[in-house]
Amino acid sequence: MTTEPAAPRPRWRRVLGSFWGQLALAFLVVGLILTFLAKPYVVPSGSMLETLEPGDRILVNRLAYLGSEPVTGDIVVFDAGDGWDVPASAAVDPVRTALRWVGEVTGFGPSGPRTLVKRVIGSPGQVVACCDASGEVLVDGRSIEEPYVSNDFAFEEGTLDCTTTPRSSRCFDEVTVPDDAYLVLGDNRSGSRDSAYSCRSTGASDECWRWALRDGIVGEVVTVLWPIPRWRALG
Repeated sequence: MTTEPAAPRPRWRRVLGSFWGQLALAFLVVGLILTFLAKPYVVPSGSMLETLEPGDRILVNRLAYLGSEPVTGDIVVFDAGDGWDVPASAAVDPVRTALRWVGEVTGFGPSGPRTLVKRVIGSPGQVVACCDASGEVLVDGRSIEEPYVSNDFAFEEGTLDCTTTPRSSRCFDEVTVPDDAYLVLGDNRSGSRDSAYSCRSTGASDECWRWALRDGIVGEVVTVLWPIPRWRALG
């Protein structure tokens, strides 16, 4: 009794069954996850102390604002526009380019040079000012509680506040957040080059503000992934 030879496997099965095929498929799956679902980032500075520390690896939910918008208190990762004084891209260097790519994919290397993380304070159309008599930020005329703030500017009612000369560096004039933009501040308030950084002096220009633009927001920070002792959920 003779047996018929097995039918050859389709080419696509042979390709996907190979090491290189499986490696390419793994990269494709990871790429889709990073593009549409979640992505790790490295915290680049101390502007979010004590909530986030430099070098923390954080996970950003890219779907957080699908059908919704950031609100006061959200921590977001965004791509800084031209108004932000962050370093421009360095000259092409193959090694640094490779390390940058690994960092952007895994979160265990440097992230993009213009990628920042801050906390949303004001949304489009909201009026933001600082400060009330107690030194708190006002959003639409109401003070907001900010237990996360560290290293704030000095403020003492009647001695160093928004009515004295000189006034407290905590103060900035009332501003209406433009359409498709967000006012963002660092939790390490006096150590953050944020939306209000250039607006804290008396008589600051209306052009002093810099905004996190809606189309530049990557997503909401939901978790500290690394180091392990600092692992925790946020938001």
